[in-house]
Amino acid sequence: MDLLNTLVEKGLRRELPTREEALAVLATSDDDLLDVVAAAGKVRRQWFGRRVKLNYLVNLKSGLCPEDCSYCSQRLGSKAEILKYTWLKPEEASQAAAAGVAGGAKRVCLVASGRGPTDRDVDRVGKTIEAIKEQNEGVEVCACLGLLSDGQAERLKDAGADAYNHNLNTSEATYGQITKTHTYADRVDTVQKAHAAGLSACSGLIAGMGESDEDLVDVVYSLRELDPDSVPVNFLIPFEGTPLAKEWNLTPQRALRILAMVRFVCPDVEVRLAGGREVHLRTMQPLALHLVNSIFLGDYLTSEGQAGQADLDMIADAGFEVEGAGTSTLPRHRSQSAAASDGDAAAAGGCGSHGGASVCGSGAGSAASADGAGCGSACGGCAGQAEPATVPAQADAGEVRSDLVAVRRRGAGTDLAPNA
Repeated sequence: MDLLNTLVEKGLRRELPTREEALAVLATSDDDLLDVVAAAGKVRRQWFGRRVKLNYLVNLKSGLCPEDCSYCSQRLGSKAEILKYTWLKPEEASQAAAAGVAGGAKRVCLVASGRGPTDRDVDRVGKTIEAIKEQNEGVEVCACLGLLSDGQAERLKDAGADAYNHNLNTSEATYGQITKTHTYADRVDTVQKAHAAGLSACSGLIAGMGESDEDLVDVVYSLRELDPDSVPVNFLIPFEGTPLAKEWNLTPQRALRILAMVRFVCPDVEVRLAGGREVHLRTMQPLALHLVNSIFLGDYLTSEGQAGQADLDMIADAGFEVEGAGTSTLPRHRSQSAAASDGDAAAAGGCGSHGGASVCGSGAGSAASADGAGCGSACGGCAGQAEPATVPAQADAGEVRSDLVAVRRRGAGTDLAPNA
C-alpha cells in the first residue's frame, strides 16, 4: 500500500505526515489492519526498539473535583461510586509507589483531583516526591495536579519532579462540548508552563467520546506542535451513571488504527497506552505493543486495570522487554535536546524535532487530567458524571462491554494491597 510505505518513510525521517494521510490511516479497512500495524511497528522499532516503559499511577486525592469534565467520575456532582478521599500522606503515597516500582515501573505518576494546586498543595506534593525518591532510587516522578499558576511548575521541578502531565483530551473545536469550567487554551497554557520550567511535558488525548476522525487528527496535530515527550492515549471508560455512559464507539480495530495514526504523527515520542485498553482492545492488547512503547501497570485512578503480572506476561509473550531504569526512554536526539534546553523548552517544536516549530498555533491552553485540573483522565481511567453533554456525531458503535468496567477498590486510599 503506497500510503503505508510513504508513512513509514516519513516516520523514519521524523517528517510530519499530511492531514490527509493521517485521516487515511483512520479510514483503512479491517482487512488492512495488520498491514497498518506492521507499518507503524517499523517506525516504533526504529526509535524505541522492543522496549516497553512501565508507568504506575498513584491517586493522591480522589473525587470531589469542582470541574465539570463530562468524561470524569471525579467531577463536581458525580454520583459514580468511586473511592473518595483527601490527600494521602507522603509516606502513604510512597508506599503505594513502591508497589509499582517493585512490579517494574520506571515512572510513578502522582495525580490529584481538583482544578489546580494551591501553593500549599505544591509543597505537599514536593514532600511526597522527596519521600518516593528516597525510597526508590532512580525512579522518575511525574505530577498531574491540574492547571498550574505562575511559578508552580518551577517549584515542582525544584522539589524533584521530572515531568508534568496535562492532557488536551480532544480537539479545540469540540472541547467546549466536553467541559465548561475551563478552556482548551487553559490546558495548552499548563503544558507550556511545564515546558518552560524544564519539566518533561506529558500530554495526550481521550478517544471514544463521540469525536470525528477530524477531531482526532486535530488534537494529535496540536500535540505534535506542543511537543510533549510523552503522549498518553486513553480510550473512554463509559461508567454507568456518567453522561458518556452510552458512548461505546470503539472497536479493537479502531483503537489500533488510532494508535497507529498517533505513532505516524509523533514517531519519536513516547506513545503510552493508557486508560481503557482492557475495555476496548481486550484480547488484542498485545498488537498495540507494536505501536506504543509505554503502558500503565496495574490499576488506574478510579477503575481497575489488568493484573500487573498479566501485563508483564503479555509484554514477554509478545516478544517485547520491560525498559530498565538505566535505559533512556527517548531517542538520543530528543533526550540530548531536552537536556540542552532544560530551561528553554517553551521554544520546542514538533514531535520530530524537539525544537523549531510553532507552539500550538491555537493560542494558550493546558493539557492533563480528567478533571481539568488534576483528575488525570489523561493519566488513565477516570470516567465522568456530569449534566448531559452535547457531543459530536458518533462513530460507528462498538460492542457494549460494561462487564469489563470495574471501579477501583484497592491500593491508594484503601487498606487492600495495590495491583502491581
